[in-house]
Amino acid sequence: MSANGENEREPSKGSWYLILLSGLLIVGIAVVAVVFRKEVADFRHYGYLGAFLISIMAAATIIIYVPGVPVIFALGGVLPNPVFVGLAAGLGEAIGELTGYLAGRGGHAFLKGKFAKIYSRIEKWIKTRGYLTLFVSSAVFNPIFDLIGATAGALRFPMWKFFLLCWAGKTIKGLGVAFLGWWGLAHILGWFDIAL
Repeated sequence: MSANGENEREPSKGSWYLILLSGLLIVGIAVVAVVFRKEVADFRHYGYLGAFLISIMAAATIIIYVPGVPVIFALGGVLPNPVFVGLAAGLGEAIGELTGYLAGRGGHAFLKGKFAKIYSRIEKWIKTRGYLTLFVSSAVFNPIFDLIGATAGALRFPMWKFFLLCWAGKTIKGLGVAFLGWWGLAHILGWFDIAL
């Protein structure tokens, strides 16, 4: 029993497996990002599949920064269709965000302990306006989305609903970034007399 009379739920064995699986997935993606860091710089070579893969790595990796937004911006500027870049990025980010969600499913006690203040605020948002919270927070540049996703997992928000809301929001964000690249990359390079 906690001080306020509520039962504290200890993580189950299955929860620890989810935490371990999420951790291994994050480390694996980070290793791939480091091993192929030179290829990440060759934007045209990756194409639309590159936008998808980079977005998965950027969303799933919290140990090593993967420059998802700059890459999507550049791909939007160099590939023929920014709509496909945005769609690929949105799907990739939604898939990548499942690692945080799964970590939250197994790490409820950790979230309540280490991030208690912000966790309680996000918990309230998800309990009262879960759909809106997940959609809006995924559609904007949001440095705490991993914590929001983990909280959704800890609260057992249905995974398929989490994925669909995240996919919709991340697609809006991906389209916005890709169109900014489509419009802005040539202008920025033009300032330095560099042609695409």
